[in-house]
Amino acid sequence: MARQETGVLVVGGGQAGIAMSEHLGAQGIAHLVLERDRIAERWRTGRWDSLVANGPAWHDRFPGATFEGIDPDAFPTKEEMAAYLEGYARRIGAPIQTGVEVTRVARNPDGAGFLAETSAGAVAARYVVAATGPFQRPVIPPLVPEGAGVVQIHSAHYRNPAQLAPGAVLVVGCGASGAQIADELVRAGRRVFLSVGPHDRPPRAYRGRDYCWWLGVLGKWDIAVPPGGAEHVAIAVSGAHGGHTVDFRSLAAQGVTLVGPTTSFGDGCLRFSDTLGALIARGDANYLSVLDEADAWARRMGLDLPEDPAARQMLPLPDCVTAPIGALDLAAEGVGTILWATGYALDFGWLQVDAFDERGQPRHTRGVSSEPGVYFLGLPWLSRRGSSFIWGVWHDARFVADQIAIQEGYRAYDTARRGAAG
Repeated sequence: MARQETGVLVVGGGQAGIAMSEHLGAQGIAHLVLERDRIAERWRTGRWDSLVANGPAWHDRFPGATFEGIDPDAFPTKEEMAAYLEGYARRIGAPIQTGVEVTRVARNPDGAGFLAETSAGAVAARYVVAATGPFQRPVIPPLVPEGAGVVQIHSAHYRNPAQLAPGAVLVVGCGASGAQIADELVRAGRRVFLSVGPHDRPPRAYRGRDYCWWLGVLGKWDIAVPPGGAEHVAIAVSGAHGGHTVDFRSLAAQGVTLVGPTTSFGDGCLRFSDTLGALIARGDANYLSVLDEADAWARRMGLDLPEDPAARQMLPLPDCVTAPIGALDLAAEGVGTILWATGYALDFGWLQVDAFDERGQPRHTRGVSSEPGVYFLGLPWLSRRGSSFIWGVWHDARFVADQIAIQEGYRAYDTARRGAAG
């Protein structure tokens, strides 16, 4: 099989790979995008059936294309998101090869650049962009052993309530996925326990504007460095049911039993931290701080936005918070499933270059790796808070493409000088 050659090899055909292709194409830089499945596969099969985008259509998109046939304030379904990305790739003529898995990338032993091993043969490239995104390897904490009499599933493999084993469900994790799945399960008539950890709980909308808009005008999308530890804090937000604020008091009123962070397992019981009340209070404080900042900004700018006093009204704390459960006997409570909404780990085992720290995390500045010729795209906080969102990755891709173009300029100069010398 003949070896392919290209200027830039982009690994991943989701939003990051598509954005990268657009900007490389605009710079006239030859490139190839390889995707092991289909374009935007995570949206197609890596999400539950009822998922919608967490941001409205006017916001969660590439800057150059709106969603056709969707109200700008609506939240696109996962199918609409996949169709949008596929259509955008087609529109810009992205050179994407699907069904091709990259198994190894290393320095080219026979010359400059890199050599990739793929399921379709070898590819040589001067530069490599890892655009595989943050959702690479689902993480289930090793707390509950197999054979404990309960089915364990990660949120990445959850599709709908009917899929789960009979009985109650413990959802571990209260970010966007955990909160939305717990809500869906209790609406389906399931008995639900929700293990609540550290979280931010923003308003879905306030004074007639969506939270995404408030983040923009308050300058929070462009924060370059997360507050200490905040990069690991879940964000409880939802676009489901037309978009609504995640309210753990309301979930409890629907029948969800809130418990603290899951800490250990033994004798058939899961045990929880006694920090539930403090975590709920901290989430409330985060919620109210956004309202305060929004009010101050509206006053300073003289904007005539409608008052929204109802946004500050909260239900009483439920009994499960004021008198929290310290342990849950899975068999006695009829828990048939533990659903782990506990996030993902990065997996760059295929990228065998000196671009990672001792924890396996990429070493980079705004996506420019410590390993010359290697770039990262689509990671949370790559350059700012908005980096892992579809519009944020587009701006990051433009910067990375510019850096590659600069390197191509140096290469062209060297080639010209060598030619003149010869």
